[in-house]
Amino acid sequence: MSAVVVLDYGSGNLRSAERALAAAGADVRVTDDLTAAAAADGLVVPGVGAYAACMAGIEALGAGPVIAERVAAGRPVLGICVGMQVLFEHGDEHGVVTKGLGLLPGGVTRLAATRLPHMGWNTVRAPRESVLFAGLPEQSRFYFVHSYAMGDPAGLAAAGAAVTTAHHDTDFVAAVERGALSAAQFHPEKSADTGAALLRNWLATLPSGD
Repeated sequence: MSAVVVLDYGSGNLRSAERALAAAGADVRVTDDLTAAAAADGLVVPGVGAYAACMAGIEALGAGPVIAERVAAGRPVLGICVGMQVLFEHGDEHGVVTKGLGLLPGGVTRLAATRLPHMGWNTVRAPRESVLFAGLPEQSRFYFVHSYAMGDPAGLAAAGAAVTTAHHDTDFVAAVERGALSAAQFHPEKSADTGAALLRNWLATLPSGD
């Protein structure tokens, strides 16, 4: 059983993520302990609300270097919702640009859609090489709640990432996989059987704990 830390930096659906990961077969701990976050087989970075607030929480905890060092060392990290967004270089909300962790190229901007937030179930289109979506049927549906997203799937793919897209008036990045770094704009912990399957796929990439 792999040891997974859900990082508690003051934002995110911590307990729902904890329950979903436990149900998927992980030994889960929710904590703000950076030593535990660094040592875990897998680290989950959650996030809800505003980009700037999430980055402020990460910076106050001093978690940015830990996340970056894990990725550089090839040790698995999974970002969820705004926890995915902060992995990019910056976020632009209400005309305010906030620096992100810079582990993925590009920025997060307001969705070019007539109805916001984008809330509810939506299908995704995953590339063949995706590990997160392996074995899932085409047009699988996941649960989204957001008004901002990374809107340049082609640019991100050109940077060497496996990019999964969704459509809400326009295409946007629904998930990304690059090396040890994986992330989802949707909430797998709220996405019923498809979300559980995705979490199991991610856990299968982790080393097993003793």
